Order: sequence, then C-alpha cells, then structure tokens
Amino acid sequence: MARAIERRLPLIVVSPLFAVSLFFVYGFIAWTIWISFTKSGVMPVYDFHGLAQYERLWATPRWYVALKNLFVFSGLFIAISMALGIFLAILLDQRIRIEGAIRTIYLYPMALSFIVTGTVWKWILNPGLGIEKVMRDWGFSDFTFDWLVNPDFAIYTIVIAGVWQSSGYAMALFLAGLRSVDDEVIKAAAIDGAGPWRVYTGIVLPALRPVFLSVVIILAHLAIKSFDLVVALTGGGPGFATDMPATFMYAFAFQRSELGVAAASAVMMLATVCAIIVPYLYSELRGARR
Repeated sequence: MARAIERRLPLIVVSPLFAVSLFFVYGFIAWTIWISFTKSGVMPVYDFHGLAQYERLWATPRWYVALKNLFVFSGLFIAISMALGIFLAILLDQRIRIEGAIRTIYLYPMALSFIVTGTVWKWILNPGLGIEKVMRDWGFSDFTFDWLVNPDFAIYTIVIAGVWQSSGYAMALFLAGLRSVDDEVIKAAAIDGAGPWRVYTGIVLPALRPVFLSVVIILAHLAIKSFDLVVALTGGGPGFATDMPATFMYAFAFQRSELGVAAASAVMMLATVCAIIVPYLYSELRGARR
C-alpha cells in the first residue's frame, strides 16, 4: 500500500493543479467559444444562435481598424526587435569587457510589466511633458513630436515602447544561439579566408534558424496579446485609432455590453495564436523524432 502511494505521489501532487488549470483555462476557453455562438448581450445566454455574432463582428468597421493596427504593430514590432536583437547579440559576441553591464541594461526593460512601460513612455511622448517640451525648452521652438495624440502616428508610439521592452529579450536569445555555434567551424572558415561578414551570413546566421523561429513565435505571441501596453500608453485612442483585437474585445465585453461579439473576437484571436503556435510545435516535435 505504501509503495503504491509512493509511486502515485507525483500524480497526487500534480492532480489538483491540473484540475484547476483544466477548469479555469480550457473550461473558460470552451465557454467563450460557446458564447460566441449565442445571442449574449449584457449577460450570457446559452441558446445556440449560429454564426450571427461572427457576422456582426466582421461587419463592424472598428474590428477592421483593430486588425489593421495589429498587422502594422506586429510587423514593425517583430522586425525591429529582431534586427536590434541580432545586432546587439553580434556586438556582445565579441566578448567585450563590459558585456555583463550591457546585457543587464538591455535585459532590464523585460523585467518590467507592459503597464509600467506604457506609463513611462506615455510621459516621455506626451507633448506637454516629454521630448517635445524638452526640445522646446532647449530653444527649438518649432520642434513638434505629437505622435501620441496624432491618430495617424499613435500606433507607432506603441511600436516604440514595445521594441524598447522586448529587443533585449531577443538579444539574449540570439546571444545564446551565437554562443552555441561551434567555434571550430568559425575558425576553419577564417583560415580559408572568409571575412567576418561572410562568416556570419554564410555560417553563423543559418545555424540560428531554430532561434529565429523561436523569437518570431514569442514576439508574435506578445504582439497578439498586446492589451496592457495599449491601455497604459494610449487607451486605444485617440478615438479608437490604436485599437487592437484585445482592447476591442475588452471594450465590447465591458463597455458596450455586447458579450457575444467580444467572445467572437476572442475566438478569432485564439485561432490566430493557434495558427502560429501549432506549426511551430509540429516542427519541433518532428525534429525531436528525427
């Protein structure tokens, strides 16, 4: 009896946590999916109503603004964060003396929450408090930097804040990948006359394909879930010029009391995340089997 309990002790310990996760994560995912097929408004209704909420969702102009902003933000956020990350990683790979200090400086923003990041950048980019005011106090009276309150440029302030927070994390992943490349291969290429540019473009960077894929997956996941950064920095404004699917879902669920449309938008976000993560998991599992 004691041996049987000892063998099953890991299952006994893990089971409550697994049950809680099963209910509060997957249970509420299933609940949200079902609500998206009902006529729920202020309160949930459980009578099946077909695809009416999805039709309403895709007939809402604000949803297209949110999707456009997501594509703009995701594209710039992922591209710039990866470019800065690989650039800084290559510099640090030269094993300079102050590598530890530089790595800490660039990784520190990742320790902050997006709420803190958004609040800080809201002060920095505020025309009456931040960069514009400082430049005008220095004598540049015609200097203007009003992106935060300009509907055409507000989305790019979110890109700036997101890149500032996440590029250091991308740098850490790329640096770990660079340090895993066999030095003997690099030395052999150098002996054959290959310059640093050729070594990195022909040998090192192709060897980092799994790292590139991991960084893209992580940054895309952060971009799709970008809620707290938008709320803290712009609140979705001016108007709803910086709306994202996550803020759209929140607004329709808790401000406009249209729970069914909000659930439909949440399901679309879930489908997008699955479309990104499932191929990645499949490739990783297939690689592990090989």
